[in-house]
Amino acid sequence: MADYLKKGFLLGLGAAIASKEKLQSKLDELVSKNEISQEQAKQMMNDFIEKGEQKTEEWSVKQDEQKRKAAEELGLATKEDIAALNARITELELKLENQE
Repeated sequence: MADYLKKGFLLGLGAAIASKEKLQSKLDELVSKNEISQEQAKQMMNDFIEKGEQKTEEWSVKQDEQKRKAAEELGLATKEDIAALNARITELELKLENQE
């Protein structure tokens, strides 16, 4: 499942890069025709990049959630589970030492 997510993410990343290049080309063309200013072109590109970063963050959150669900379904211990067990072991060891 993680492999499919990775491939999907890379596919999306490739599409985003291609889209960015096409957008930059189109913006350069519009600037050269004086249909938009250089500042407007920069703003449009910045908006595009910002939206891409938001989508990347959304993908990351979704991927983390899917990993967590898969681990839960498989019955795998989380870092929190292991930390809780370590704390419990330490507590029990201290009790044993105090009894001796």
